[in-house]
Amino acid sequence: MSVLKMKLHWQILIALVLAIVIGLLIERDTGLFGVTLYGIFAFLGELFLNALKMLIVPLIVSSIIVGVAGIGSSSNLGRLGGKTIGYYAMTSLLAIIVGLLVVNIIQPGVVEGTAEEVFGLTASKSDLEAQFADKGATDIVEIFLRMVPTNVVAAAAAGQMLGLIFFSLLYGFFITRLNGNYAQTQLDFWNGVFEVMMKITELVMRFAPIGVFALVAKTVTDTGLEAFGPLALFFFSVVIALGIHFFVTLPLLLMFIGGVKPSRHYRAMGAALLTAFSTASSSATLPLTMECVEKNAGVSNRTSSFVLPLGATVNMDGTALYECVAVMFIAQAYGIELGFATQILIVILALLTSIGVAGIPAASLVAIAIILTAVGLPLEGIGLILAVDRLLDMMRTSVNVFSDSCGAVIIAKSEGETGILENDVPTPARA
Repeated sequence: MSVLKMKLHWQILIALVLAIVIGLLIERDTGLFGVTLYGIFAFLGELFLNALKMLIVPLIVSSIIVGVAGIGSSSNLGRLGGKTIGYYAMTSLLAIIVGLLVVNIIQPGVVEGTAEEVFGLTASKSDLEAQFADKGATDIVEIFLRMVPTNVVAAAAAGQMLGLIFFSLLYGFFITRLNGNYAQTQLDFWNGVFEVMMKITELVMRFAPIGVFALVAKTVTDTGLEAFGPLALFFFSVVIALGIHFFVTLPLLLMFIGGVKPSRHYRAMGAALLTAFSTASSSATLPLTMECVEKNAGVSNRTSSFVLPLGATVNMDGTALYECVAVMFIAQAYGIELGFATQILIVILALLTSIGVAGIPAASLVAIAIILTAVGLPLEGIGLILAVDRLLDMMRTSVNVFSDSCGAVIIAKSEGETGILENDVPTPARA
């Protein structure tokens, strides 16, 4: 999977450059035999977005059920497991809140002109405004009501992802409470569904360069380079938010909860952070992360072997932050001001989807599609962020890995382990 992801980086970057060049060179009516290139771009882009939509329901259900059942059945799930899950939930939530604050302050998607003029988006602003007009703080109660759907199949068909996620969490949890062969049969079935969905997702993502090319070329043909100004502001908004979490939030947790010096931990994790940035894969970086945490930071294998593999699967601080900022940016691009209740829903969904779909290639695209569908925004907005997604993916993966390592240190200290980050100069880890 990591090999696929590394290849996709280069293919998507090449597709992005070609899309910008071709989009600048052609006009909307450029074509042959009555078929315009713009029409081809629109068709391929919509086809790619439809493929993402197709994945949403079976992927989110199977991934959450398998993940929750796997955690719940772990023999290590006791005090250590409770601390680990609590830490991961806390840091992901803090990351999302940081992202939400930054995007509301900077407002990268707020521009002069309409969404169609600036970004090439076709959805009607008036229709979207009518959809969000009656939402307010009192609708927080509605969020909790939507968590318990009267018909889970109807909820899935209607795109009510919050209810579907809640049902999947319950289903996965109670699989672990079954006796004998029933539990194993259920787990085998959902593992099979998840593996099938992974294969289908990999197939769809092989065509991601074509989808990126089509969506970006369509936007550039419509607007020229005008959309890249707000996009650059979006890029820096994400970088600023990731920087705050990486250099402020996590070090404060290390100091005040773990009782260790953050500067020593940065040095200890240097090799793993560089590898995470270059591969954009937490899973591919996991062996080196474990080596840095054990040899350089002094965490025991007992703690690291449980905390880090689980973190590489479910702890995605940078991804959750990015999802939140991306959805808010897309809403701003349409000229829609999301109310407090809708932003709370985005926070909840970003937290849950960062766990549920973290292990798949280009997980953020699927997660963003889930959140957009849940809050009622068009999926065409994904095309806005594809131009900068690859580089941001490398950055947020580094944040994900650093958060995992901070969790290992903090939990090890809470377990009474000694010798954590006591050396000023860590032993160099193998690259």
